[in-house]
Amino acid sequence: MNNEVTTGGAMTEVDFNELIPNNVGLSSDRSLRRALENWHPKFMNWWKSMGPDGFQEKEVYLRTAVGVGKDGWAVFDYVKMPEYRWGILLAPKEEGRKIPFGKHKGEEAWQEVPGEYRAALRRLIVIQGDTEPASVEQQRYLGRTCPSLYDLRNLFQINVEEARHLWAMVHLLQKYFGRDGREEAEALLQRRSGDEDWPRLLGAFNEETPDWLSFFMFTFFTDRDGKMQLESLAQSGFDPLARTARFMLTEEAFHMFVGESGVGRALRRTCEVMKEAGITDPYDTEAIRALGVVDLPLMQKKVNFHLSLTRDLFGSEVSTNAANYFNAGLKGRYKETKIVDDHQLENDTYTVLRCNGNEFFSEEIPALNAINARLLDDYTRECQGGLNRWNKIISDIGVDFEISQPHMAFNRQVGEFAGMHVTPLANIIDQASWQERINEWMPNQEDLKFLKDLTKPEMGPGKFATWISPPRHGVDNKEGDFEYVRLK
Repeated sequence: MNNEVTTGGAMTEVDFNELIPNNVGLSSDRSLRRALENWHPKFMNWWKSMGPDGFQEKEVYLRTAVGVGKDGWAVFDYVKMPEYRWGILLAPKEEGRKIPFGKHKGEEAWQEVPGEYRAALRRLIVIQGDTEPASVEQQRYLGRTCPSLYDLRNLFQINVEEARHLWAMVHLLQKYFGRDGREEAEALLQRRSGDEDWPRLLGAFNEETPDWLSFFMFTFFTDRDGKMQLESLAQSGFDPLARTARFMLTEEAFHMFVGESGVGRALRRTCEVMKEAGITDPYDTEAIRALGVVDLPLMQKKVNFHLSLTRDLFGSEVSTNAANYFNAGLKGRYKETKIVDDHQLENDTYTVLRCNGNEFFSEEIPALNAINARLLDDYTRECQGGLNRWNKIISDIGVDFEISQPHMAFNRQVGEFAGMHVTPLANIIDQASWQERINEWMPNQEDLKFLKDLTKPEMGPGKFATWISPPRHGVDNKEGDFEYVRLK
């Protein structure tokens, strides 16, 4: 069938007769269709071997993308995950779109890859594409310990959408980069998260996701980095990449919702249990853990870990590469078109945080060299909004505790503060003191064992594990006892 979906005033035809649902005209591009259909069985082999373990034959209540508008862009139904219709969908083309930044500002957006930027564009697409299957691999065993069918379904929704994002990047590689693109598409299925010989390209995507609190933190913090990167790519002068990123952002919003609401529900449950038990000291961790919930200091440790790890994904705060990408019109800033400046930054400056060895200071540098620093600042502000909402949950229940962001230099391995020993409160200390005190700020083996022992599966319809509260609303407005995953 062909579905015509209204998308912000435009009609985008989605062809579901093809093996690969799409709105990019695969039926009329035999070479591209053949290349993608040859890649399809390799993708399926990857999905079955590295996707969600133990649930491939279960029916899951999933949404499938059919368009990119705010209304009617997806449909819900039960589907076995290997039968999910992974499609290639681009946002509608904006006729007459101009490049909004860099030295090509005001020129017609490119519909083909400019020769001088071929290698740089391919690199940007490969790095983005590599993160998509990596997160699926990191999360493949989480289903065994799900706190509810609601959460299990949300995990699988994120997994299939990350796999669809992989398809989106592979489409760009196969269509616009010839043999090099085909080789890169193959490599995306060959690298493995955490593999010693062929790991994923970015450090955060080689870490384990061993428990559900880690999953919620990952989807709040690390998927938010994904959103920031996609927003920057959605400004690209290479129009097919911009259109691809714009649609991916529609799905990415749900991933961050799962993270923020998941952590919020865990915080709510902890605070409610503390109040019921008459515990007023949030640092009475032994008593709190004995009640089957996650203590708030451990929540803070997890924030410290995941936030510092994600900050490294932004790269060096002062970066020639980022400057070159911007100047060439390949990758813009976050919400580029809403920034009030000339969008070329030839004479602009930006304030960055630096360190001279024993103290931090602010320095004005050319804005073009501070593209990454600005994006990281934007990210920090967005994260704080989520932390503010978490802290409101805690304060509304009457518990005296506040989740906070550690200092920007805490636990950094990339950028201005790589290798420094800085406490969450910005004190610079020596290596010996760092080793002595690291367990105060980051999860230790005892903490991780506690989380592993705590997160036992709860798979009854409408039932939830002891450590997390039910959501305020079900998926697709379903009732609380809805069977989101049919296990039998």
